[in-house]
This record gives sequence, C-alpha cells and structure tokens, in this order.
Amino acid sequence: VPLSVPLSVPPFCAWPKDVGILALEVYFPAQYVEQEELERYDGVEAGKYTRGLGQQQMGFCAAHEDINSLCLTVVQRLVERGRLSWDAIGRLEVGTETVVDKSKAVKTVLMQLFHDSGNTDVEGIDTTNACYGGTASLFNAAAWVESSAWDGRYAVVVCGDIAVYATGNARPTGGAGAIAMLVGPNAPLVLERGLRGTHMEHAYDFYKPDLASEYPVVDGQLSIQCYLRALDRCYAVYRRKAESQWQQAGVQRPFTLDDFKFIIFHTPFCKLVQKSVGRLLLNDFLATPNPDTAAGLYKGLQSFRGVKLEDTYTSKEVEKAFQAASQEIFNQKTKPSLLLSSRNGNMYTPSMYGCLASLLAQSSARDLAGSRIGAFSYGSGLAASMFSLRVSQDAAPGSPLDKLVSSLADLPARLDARKRVAPQDFAEIMKRREETHHLADHAPHGSQADLFPGTWYLTRVDAKYRREYARKPGDALLPTNIPAHPQIQDWPLQETTPWMAGKKPVVPQALELVETVAFSAPTWAARGIKAQMRGGSSPALAPGCKWFSLTLWILPSTTTGLDCSP
Repeated sequence: VPLSVPLSVPPFCAWPKDVGILALEVYFPAQYVEQEELERYDGVEAGKYTRGLGQQQMGFCAAHEDINSLCLTVVQRLVERGRLSWDAIGRLEVGTETVVDKSKAVKTVLMQLFHDSGNTDVEGIDTTNACYGGTASLFNAAAWVESSAWDGRYAVVVCGDIAVYATGNARPTGGAGAIAMLVGPNAPLVLERGLRGTHMEHAYDFYKPDLASEYPVVDGQLSIQCYLRALDRCYAVYRRKAESQWQQAGVQRPFTLDDFKFIIFHTPFCKLVQKSVGRLLLNDFLATPNPDTAAGLYKGLQSFRGVKLEDTYTSKEVEKAFQAASQEIFNQKTKPSLLLSSRNGNMYTPSMYGCLASLLAQSSARDLAGSRIGAFSYGSGLAASMFSLRVSQDAAPGSPLDKLVSSLADLPARLDARKRVAPQDFAEIMKRREETHHLADHAPHGSQADLFPGTWYLTRVDAKYRREYARKPGDALLPTNIPAHPQIQDWPLQETTPWMAGKKPVVPQALELVETVAFSAPTWAARGIKAQMRGGSSPALAPGCKWFSLTLWILPSTTTGLDCSP
C-alpha cells in the first residue's frame, strides 16, 4: 500500500526564498604564456591565436598540479575567505572532466578538508560530461536546497579542469582553473525558477577515449556546429518558457535579447562567443513577425529573411552579417565577461562561471542590481542548457550583492600577478607533464615558487597510485565576504561548541535527547517532539517548532497537543 502524507500534517509548500549563488571563488594557475609569443614559436600566421581565436594569454599547470589540487585550493579559499564553518556545508558536488581515477571521485579527496570538523554528513558526488558537469552540479545543488531532503545547510558546487592539448592547432585553446560557488537561499544571484532550456543529443564532436592520455579527440568544425545548434535549441526553449510565464501574468510580448542585461557563455575561445551573440540575434530576427530592415538593429538584413536556422551553421555570409549587426550588443552585454577567458583560456567546466566572475569583478553592485543575466552552458557529446540569474535589487554598501562584487574586485590584479613563461619553456613543461602524468611511485616536477600562496599541490604518487598533497603557506585570512546564512543565524548556536574544536553540541538538560548531531531542520523538529513527550519546557522547544511545519515525515500521533508558544 503506498504511503501517503497524513491530512493533519501541513504540506511542504514553502519554497526556500531566492535560491542561488551566495559567494563565488576563483582559482587559476600562477603562470601563463602569451598567445602572441606562442604564434611566433609555433610558426603560424600573426594573429591566428590573438585575432582568430580572440585569446591574449593562456594559463597552464605544471606536473605538480592536478584536478584534486585545484579543487582543494578553491574550496579551502571559499571557506577561509568567507569564515565559514565546515559543518555548515551539507552538500558538495564536483563538476569535472579531468579524470585521474576511474573510480574515486574528486569529491572524496575534498572530504579531507572536513576531517577536523568531524562533518562527514555531506551529500553530492562528481558529475561528468565534458564542460557541462559544473552546470549539472549547480542545478543539483539548487534542487537539493529546494527539496524535502534539505537540512538548512549550504551547498558548495565546485567546477575544475585542466585543459591540455597535443602540439598543434588546438593547443592554444587550452587553459586551467577551478571555481567554487556557495549555494543557498536569500542569494544575491538567484536561479530563476522555471526558466531553463536544455538540449541534449549524441555527437562525437569532442571526447576522450584514450584513458592513458590527457588529450582529447576533437572534430573542430563539428564541435562548433554542435555548439551553435545547441544554442539555437536552448534559446528557443528558454524563450518559450519565459513567454509562457508572462502570458500567465497577463503580458503578451515576445522575449528578445533586450530582456537580458548581460549574457555569459561557455567559452572555448572568445571569438566563438562573439559569433554566438550574432546567432542569438539571428534567432530574434527570424522570430520577429515584421522586422524593420530599413533602419535600426535589423538594417540591411532583409535578404536573410527566408533562411532556415539548420541551413546556416556553415554560412560565412550569415555569420558575418549578424556578427556585425550584433556588435554593440556584444560590447554591452557580453564583452565584460571575457576577462578570464581571454587571459587564462578555456577552463572547461568552470569556463562559463569564470565569465560570471569576470562580469561581477568589472561591474558595480548598482549597475548589476535588478538585472537578468542570461547564461549558456555547453558540454560536448553533448549536453547544453540556457538559464538565467536574477540579481538582487539591494545594492547598498554591505549588502550581499555588494559583498559578492567586492570579493571579486581583485581578479584583474591577480591575473597581473602571474608569472610570464616563455613559449619554449611552456612546451617543455607540457612535454614533461605528458610523459609523467600517468606514472606511479613518482614525485612530480614543479616548484612551490610557481604557485600562489595557499595553493595545494601534488607531492607524490606512491607505488599504489595513491596521491599525496601539501599546501603552500598562504596569506592571512581576508575579511568576510559571505553574508550570514539566515537559517544558520536563527539556530541557537550560542548553545553549541563548534565541531572544529572537536566537541559535541551542548544540549539543554531538559531535552535528554538521543541525537548528538545538531544543525539540521529535521533534527530540531524531532528534538521538539521528543522533549514534549518527555515533559520538556516550552522555551526549549521553540527551535524545533520553528522547523516543524517544514517536516513531512513527522506522524500526527507525535504532534497531538504540541504547544509551540514561548
């Protein structure tokens, strides 16, 4: 017989408010190569990498940095800069396509950061599909916060990859980095509910079938066509859902690019993003019943009125016309987001979120407040989604939005602080990485001097392929930039000793509870009920009563006569 919720239990109908990104932390390598110098070293035409791809510099990792060390660094930086407690994190999920073990997840390596806190109750695991894993992890984190499984704690989403290619035309499109995002309610960047367009299909545009190599197999032209086709499909679905929401609210008008104040993209290389903005304008143009082609945005585009999207993926004429027509849109809505992509390269899963960080780093809270940021995420193979972030209206000094923007303001300075490496030295480092990345009983080559303070690095791979890490001493803790979590702030933390100190929470004697684990909504609800059954005082029950209405699994027999008044 299927179980059903007793009628006497209030339904779980209260969504956590404004679920989204509370904080964002970025890590990229401390060394880079100039793309202009790489052009000369590779003997290619001047401008092939800089103008043709839109790339200025490329960050890279030596052999003593791997996907685990990148993620260790960015997660610890997020927690330290925010002065978070490790036990305030209830979910941690990693999106990556950089695999160093076919079984053991990066997430499990990150759990060593939680060791001293005693917090092992952390859901989530790795998610992999090319560059899309970070977005899937973000969606999963938001779904967890909005679910009956949520216990009131934060979720952390980690995206990290090392993008390396064999010598040749693809190598300049590499890069490396990691991004960690703190997810929860009352966020300054809110994931707009119901506004998500997804497209998935089977394609061999980019894949990694050789498990002994870090290098992918790439069909460059097919990959670009897949990217643009996914963009078309995702935008069409997103636009349809947005218009449907408006119709329900009594608004009858089409959704266009004007409804995004900013648009960020997954960025394999910057030139593709510029083409993508033109592609979205083409979609708007074809969807507009009677566009004005004599003046304004669509001036001179009448000859393209009858084209079909599926026939235009290889058309240079269409590409150039709409790229030119959308130039101002690109400059205003997208170009500010390409700082990291142009100077550090393609980070794979963190790529689009690096664009978000770049936009925030170069904008004021006042300019961002109340805006909608469109986001297109793509992973080869393929999986893609378009979604949007609604920015908080509150841009006052000290607001969550102001703190988030301020925390990323040092991004340009951090890029400037990197070490410039000559192309021939870069090539030698890449060769050494290729020759040693798969070895056991091996100490990787690399110097602490080539790392930023506070960076984790690989010290040794033993004979059983077990990896050992150390951390370069870091700077003093920076001022907090993460707002107090409302749910955590409301809990009676003054009655507890943090787990970081190795102590169990102190519970009022009147409760005499079996549980010794604190800080979750269901736990506090259960405590209130058990205390009532054992004659506990009403003041001690208040925290449990606060959470009781959100707890579905409490049977009516345990709630009879429960007094929640102070």
